[in-house]
Formats: sequence, C-alpha cells, structure tokens
Amino acid sequence: MNVRHKIDTGQSDEHAECAALADILSRIGDKWTIFVVGLLSTGPKRFSELKRAVGPISHRMLTITVRALERDGLVTRTVTPSIPPRVDYELTDVGKSLIVPVSQLSAWATLHREHIARSRQEFDDRPNGG
Repeated sequence: MNVRHKIDTGQSDEHAECAALADILSRIGDKWTIFVVGLLSTGPKRFSELKRAVGPISHRMLTITVRALERDGLVTRTVTPSIPPRVDYELTDVGKSLIVPVSQLSAWATLHREHIARSRQEFDDRPNGG
C-alpha cells in the first residue's frame, strides 16, 4: 500500500479522507438529521412545524440540527420580517439528494424493527447480559 504523508498534519491521505467521510456520515446519520430531512422532503417548513412534527426534541437540539444542516449546505434558512419573525427551512439541491437514501433507510428500519427488537431482547435475556 502506497501511503503518502501530509507534511502539515503527519496523517496519511487515506486517514484524512476517512476522517472527512466519518465527519459527514456522522452528520447525515444523526437521528435528528434524518427526521428533519424527511420532513423537509415535502417542502419548506417553519421551525415550529418541524418542532411539532419531530416530537421529542428540545428547541436547542432542533436549532443545533438545522444550523448544522445549513452550515453543511443541505438546508437554507429564510427569515421573513414579521412579528414574530417567520423562519422557514428548505432543503438545497444537495439536501434533496438525501431524500432517496433517507427514505430507503427508513423503509429498511420499518421492515426490520421487529426482528431487531426480538434480537435485542434475546441478547439481553442471556446470562451475563449476552
């Protein structure tokens, strides 16, 4: 294996690429991100609409999630001056490209959730916790 070393960090190119991918996958694989992308797949939503639809998420956590998605270029945030200000979130074209994979993951989870629940229970019921 040919490993080139970066002078500035001492890390191989392969390691740097893996770290960059891990960072992106941790963002798009986050459960709140998946919920928000799924909700925005049908069109723009106000913050309050997202909050109601997601359910058990704190205001702070939803704010962190949509800001991270905006930072990553997956969501746009539009503020309409009013009292109180109206804030809408919408998927960008890159964000929209996540709709299919997120839908597939959701379908997979729905299809296999009973199997996974049974497996977890069987594992937990074993002597010594597995």
